Amino acid sequence: MDLSRRGFLQAAALTAAASGLTVACGGGSGSAGSKNGKNLTLWYWGGALSDKVVAEAKTHFSGQVKLTAASIGGDFKQKLTTTLAAGASVPDITGIKGEDMASFLPNAGRFLDLNDLGFKKIASQYLDWKTKLARTEDGKQIGFPIDIGPTALFYRADLFDKAGLPTDPDKVAARAGTWEEYFALGTELRKKVPGTYLVNNIGSVFNMAVGQGTERFIDKDNRFIGDQDHIRKAWTTAVRPYTLGLDAKINDNTWNAAVGKSLTTELGAAWHALDIEQAAPKTKGKWRVCAMPGGPANQGGSYLALPKQCRNPEEAFKIISWILSPENDARGFTDAAIFPAAPAAYSMPAMTGGDPFFGGQKIIEVFGPAAKAIPSSYEAPADAAVMAPFMTELSSIEAKGKKPDDAWKDAVGQAKQIARRQGVS
Repeated sequence: MDLSRRGFLQAAALTAAASGLTVACGGGSGSAGSKNGKNLTLWYWGGALSDKVVAEAKTHFSGQVKLTAASIGGDFKQKLTTTLAAGASVPDITGIKGEDMASFLPNAGRFLDLNDLGFKKIASQYLDWKTKLARTEDGKQIGFPIDIGPTALFYRADLFDKAGLPTDPDKVAARAGTWEEYFALGTELRKKVPGTYLVNNIGSVFNMAVGQGTERFIDKDNRFIGDQDHIRKAWTTAVRPYTLGLDAKINDNTWNAAVGKSLTTELGAAWHALDIEQAAPKTKGKWRVCAMPGGPANQGGSYLALPKQCRNPEEAFKIISWILSPENDARGFTDAAIFPAAPAAYSMPAMTGGDPFFGGQKIIEVFGPAAKAIPSSYEAPADAAVMAPFMTELSSIEAKGKKPDDAWKDAVGQAKQIARRQGVS
């Protein structure tokens, strides 16, 4: 895992704005082999699945099929889209990144309905809000949840203690229950520990604030709502740490250095714990985790899907059901910080132990409840593209000193233009 994973939402939004979010359609006979083929291929990207669990799946199903797994580098979505359009050499099983799922739903016919293969019988084992994001309006389930990204507040307990502030997670959560309380806490921290900052950049705050709501930039009737009060409120929230002097304005590769020195807190998903640990190993034992101001959001998380060319759907479904069982989900968290979409995993030993980097804290006690409380929201195919101008304009505030009101107007104007080009009314 590297820092690109921290900024995946921004990167996805900017990419979407540049290239659009449509899956090409094309003919083709699909993968070679018979419908009951004994050879199955799996495409995923590094960090999407536990490599150990995938390796065991090959052995576990060796009596039925030969599973060949490939970790695909580069632009995974583009490679998958191109392959699906060509209709040749299509994988039997493929990963789909969570931020890309909305763009594949309009072309759900390119995938098998997992409900026909038995997903309905086990769907209750997975978080409903996550499952819904891979379901078409007519009920077709094209994605099997791999993981999610429940968010929380990571904080430096040693710096809080230096400032004379509470360090216990429950007490910190109580002091930072709302965004305004969080910013007030940051102001106190900065006064008592000069040279520190509360947030790395205001784009990260905007991401979180939008994710805490039940509406985003486009509604279910395909209408642009990015200029309405819920987005304006998220924007205002994001700008606050900038105006209060609590924003480190980090939009480049300097985060690694800052996280071990000048940043007192981090807003991030469960997988972000590994980012912090890798970037600042010398701060081991100094970090803690508590509930995020304003409630949880989701950041990240992906799916496995079966393209319509899958040569043996029944066996392929058995394979993904096994790889993503609650037991193996828990192992995925241990192996690669992949946070399970199956709540049953949260009480398993692999997830309930104390984390030495966080002073022995059982961080599942924060992320587990957050995962279950994430609000369900509709994400349109063009959502990421429409969000991009808001992220760009927030960066302009930090980098160029652009007035927030001017940046808002420009963001809305650009977003409306993109929405129209994407067929949004």
